[in-house]
Amino acid sequence: MDKLTDGIFNFFKEETVFSVSLLLALISCFFVKPSINYLNYINWDTIILLFIIMLFVEILKTLSVFERIVRKLLNKIGNTRSLLLLLVFICFFSSIFITNDVSLIIFVPFAILALKKIERTDLIIFTVSLQTIAANVGCMVLPIGAPHNIVMFTVSHIPFESFFILLLPYVLVSVLFLIILSIFSPNDEIIVPDMGKIELNNENFFKKIFLGVDYYLLLTFIFLFILIGNLQNIGFFRELFTRYIIGNEVLWGVLASQVISNVPAAILLSGFSTNYEAIIVGINIGGLGTLIASMANLISYKILVREFNEFKIRYLIIFTVLNLVLLFILIGVYCLIS
Repeated sequence: MDKLTDGIFNFFKEETVFSVSLLLALISCFFVKPSINYLNYINWDTIILLFIIMLFVEILKTLSVFERIVRKLLNKIGNTRSLLLLLVFICFFSSIFITNDVSLIIFVPFAILALKKIERTDLIIFTVSLQTIAANVGCMVLPIGAPHNIVMFTVSHIPFESFFILLLPYVLVSVLFLIILSIFSPNDEIIVPDMGKIELNNENFFKKIFLGVDYYLLLTFIFLFILIGNLQNIGFFRELFTRYIIGNEVLWGVLASQVISNVPAAILLSGFSTNYEAIIVGINIGGLGTLIASMANLISYKILVREFNEFKIRYLIIFTVLNLVLLFILIGVYCLIS
């Protein structure tokens, strides 16, 4: 019995986010009877896309593509601050066009590998935290930058340029925030060790790729979709949203994102209010904050703890503090310009 208890406890420690999402989804099932309709809660396009991207990244890793690029990069960059700026802003610019989720799936492993190569694992937590913020900010630039913006762009029919102008002040302030934080990072000379020759081992190639996929992350998303779907079908929550959302869309966008993430928050709020501009602002700045505020936050967290499980608590603290500071700054910006 003790072994079973220890096993469950250790699993919960290693897969905390998955375990919590499963527990919350199970609790919600007591309020909404399980049925075939549960399948309609799940955004299968998102799940399939994430799975395909993960496979693609594992192929690149197995073929040592990241390894080759990192080696070339490290031979051209002279100091850690320049490297950090590059790793952070590559997430910012790429998320504009390939979404924040995809950007982090590709570039967080890349950053971890680069910092491991120069033996600066002490910078990993700070770098990944800033990368995640950068991806969540970059995706505000165009409505195609993130699933929540695609949802709102489709629902609201707001012109492309109006969408850009609406979020531009928050993007500019956030970029300044990232630059200032980067300036305070160490500016040490990069010492590139002898890394030897790259040798490919194609034995069990496809097995390695499929085993490398983080299936717990995919299941975490599925359980969150079930939880959110059930919340929308619980009368108490429906009445609560109907009564208090109108006129407070930005506040609700921020608060709802913290507990159910900004993609479901976008779907939820747009069903109760037609003040789409306020919802767009709320769910975009609301992607900052807690680990669950944006699905992208979960992605970078899971990638990091798979490599360095011992960083879990420190990362959560640093990530949350940085996110909350920027979130309150952006709320202040909203108050000034609204």
